Amino acid sequence: MKDTNKHQGLRNQLAKVLHEKGITDKNVLEAIKIIPRHLFLNSSFEDFAYQDKAFPIGAGQTISQPYTVAFQSQLLEVKKGDKILEIGTGSGYQTAVLCVMGATVYTVERQNELFKTTSLLLPKLGIRPKHISFGDGYKGLPNHAPFDSIIVTAGAPIIPKPLMAQLKIGGKLVIPVGEKEQIMTLLIRKNETQFEKHEFGDFKFVPLLENKN
Repeated sequence: MKDTNKHQGLRNQLAKVLHEKGITDKNVLEAIKIIPRHLFLNSSFEDFAYQDKAFPIGAGQTISQPYTVAFQSQLLEVKKGDKILEIGTGSGYQTAVLCVMGATVYTVERQNELFKTTSLLLPKLGIRPKHISFGDGYKGLPNHAPFDSIIVTAGAPIIPKPLMAQLKIGGKLVIPVGEKEQIMTLLIRKNETQFEKHEFGDFKFVPLLENKN
């Protein structure tokens, strides 16, 4: 598990590309510069790890494009100590970004294969989410709610009601909504019953599926 000066140079370059594409949150860009993304990918993709592209990671899933990770993270406006629920741990790269930004991360993965690999990988890299579990993301983690923010890293046909219920008042839910293509959606909880909705254009994600696999 090597991380070299060359990798660091590629990360700095990637952060520059993301900044040019409109990522302005310094904490997000800093996290991109710190995290060795190549260690989250199959070694055959190592040479491409710092391109702004998505790649397969097993179990029919992908590691999101860095721009998408950065864009979702920026929408959350993460503050140190924020309690964040992530639906879809996947490779753990998004988890790592949130942890490096100072969040207390609770993360759920429904693919057992990915859950096992990522649970072992993150501690090796010194990334320690508060809670990582194998389960159904649609249900969230009611026992640990409420959350300051919730981030969903898979395309959802609808916004799951349990996730809305697990947000603090003033909390943010960032979720890509849609069947084939998704619209990045931000919900802000105004009070017990009301949510403010913002939409941020088209993205493409693997589908958010119910139940565990």
